[in-house]
Amino acid sequence: MITLKSDREFEKMEVAGACVAAVHRAVREAAKPGVTLKELDDIAAEVTRTRDCTPSFLHYQPSPLQTPYPGHLCLSVNDVIVHGIPSGYKLRSGDILSVDAGAIYEGFHGDAAFTMGIGDLSPEAAALVATTEESMWAGIRAVQAGARLGDIGAAVQAVGDTRGYGIVREYVGHGIGRQMHEEPQVPNLGTAGKGIKLRVGMALCIEPMFNAGSWETRVDPDGWTVRTVDGSLSAHFEHTVAITRSGVRVMTLPGAPDLADIPATDYNSRPVYGTQST
Repeated sequence: MITLKSDREFEKMEVAGACVAAVHRAVREAAKPGVTLKELDDIAAEVTRTRDCTPSFLHYQPSPLQTPYPGHLCLSVNDVIVHGIPSGYKLRSGDILSVDAGAIYEGFHGDAAFTMGIGDLSPEAAALVATTEESMWAGIRAVQAGARLGDIGAAVQAVGDTRGYGIVREYVGHGIGRQMHEEPQVPNLGTAGKGIKLRVGMALCIEPMFNAGSWETRVDPDGWTVRTVDGSLSAHFEHTVAITRSGVRVMTLPGAPDLADIPATDYNSRPVYGTQST
């Protein structure tokens, strides 16, 4: 069942989204060679607490058979696609780090991710990160009342296919609101003009994950960490967007701006949008 949000509920999601944006800023500033993933997770915990929010991920348990998630963030390095558990791993120059954060305010969620470089990136890694971010914005630009769900996947897929990247299939975007994962699922492949019609009141996470090699994935024995099968690099970007009566808003950017007010040229020039750091 797809739930439609009221203006008041969107206001709560905006607060949660602002918390996620603050976590992203703090982690980006701290992520340098020699810093551990656990140290970054501790930073996220402190930012979330000071914003009067609670973490979406900590103790998250999608099924009774799965171990509850043990971190505030998902921190995925190099060939880890998503759900990397914070650990004592020390970041190294040349790593790419995907940071996925979620926050809850008065029962409503915000969820967003970005990938950044640590130190000096190889041209291959830099291109992968930039292209994955580009595909997220292509998907976000396809969101509007009256559009079809397939328009989003088609826009994301067009960017990935042009560059020859493996587009992850098993892990996709999703609806969001009172639950972190709600209907509908938002695949990163699709056919324009197909699928359900998008409506005012919907909130969606647009969430491409591109691999430098094959799209295929495997899960580590911990039950969470998802890697590329062939060991290739992976990048991950995500924003929460809301279809409001006044337009589409990006809820996990500071101030939850209207999409129409964000110049496309800003995507790769302003670090708040996720551009890699070198």
